[in-house]
Amino acid sequence: MTTEPATLRDTPGLTAFLAEIELRLADSVETHPGLVAEISREALVAGGKRLRPLLCYLASPDEGDPPVEAALAVELVHMATLVHDDLIDGAEFRRGSPAAWSAYGAAPARAAGDYLFARAFAELSTLGDPWAIDVLSGATLCLARGEAMQRRQTHDPDTTAEDYLERCALKTGKLFEAACLLGAGPGRPELGEFGLALGIAFQIADDILDCSGEAIETGKVAGTDLREGTPTLPLLFAAREDPVVRRALAGDSLDGALIRVAATGALERSREVALEYAARASACLNGEPHYEELEALTRAVVERDS
Repeated sequence: MTTEPATLRDTPGLTAFLAEIELRLADSVETHPGLVAEISREALVAGGKRLRPLLCYLASPDEGDPPVEAALAVELVHMATLVHDDLIDGAEFRRGSPAAWSAYGAAPARAAGDYLFARAFAELSTLGDPWAIDVLSGATLCLARGEAMQRRQTHDPDTTAEDYLERCALKTGKLFEAACLLGAGPGRPELGEFGLALGIAFQIADDILDCSGEAIETGKVAGTDLREGTPTLPLLFAAREDPVVRRALAGDSLDGALIRVAATGALERSREVALEYAARASACLNGEPHYEELEALTRAVVERDS
């Protein structure tokens, strides 16, 4: 999202909360100075939308302290997955800068990702809440399962839409769900359902951007999914209609394939599915203190251009 909705900018306490998160993230990655801390610091400086801490805050009740430790933990897990995913995928750049493994080597990048995971649970453990640890550890397990699923689906144009959506839930939706649950507390499971649906909508929108040539700000070069053989929803829709796209997704020549994706109407069909999941997310909201902000965020997720 290039600009956040005005509704969010006006949310009382949010600016101060996100500023504190930035300071605490910096402190957390510097806990054990050395190479892994240096790599982690660069991952932090690379920035990001901080969407998961934002969800933690918006899902939290007005009374009580802001969910700083929970927000730190989910963002550190997210940072760790980016470091590891770039290594696994062989992606040389992240948001225009060299990926950690490309700059420092595979072993240091792997160690830095592990360090960020460890820091996440160290931050969360200060709450002394076994339920919170269980929520985040469950989401982290889902991330690993989703990555394994993506490996199995690579270069497979016969991947079903259902299997793709399951992968989205595991790789993206579950951490959104955890952010909302940790912010809201154990008594509001519907906010977890909101986060899961929102995460799936977010991932579909991200995959559409990758095919549309507008993904400069998403952290990867447009067309990455097709080059890597990752079967996303727009690519799967297009592969059903166009043999050139199907062969490219299967690992054949990429020449002209990305342009043909748009010609099949696959982007529009994928956007309809993203909107369906956004509607599911909105349907989970009922009287939350930040209802309007969560609604605005849901719209922004599917309407974004980065």
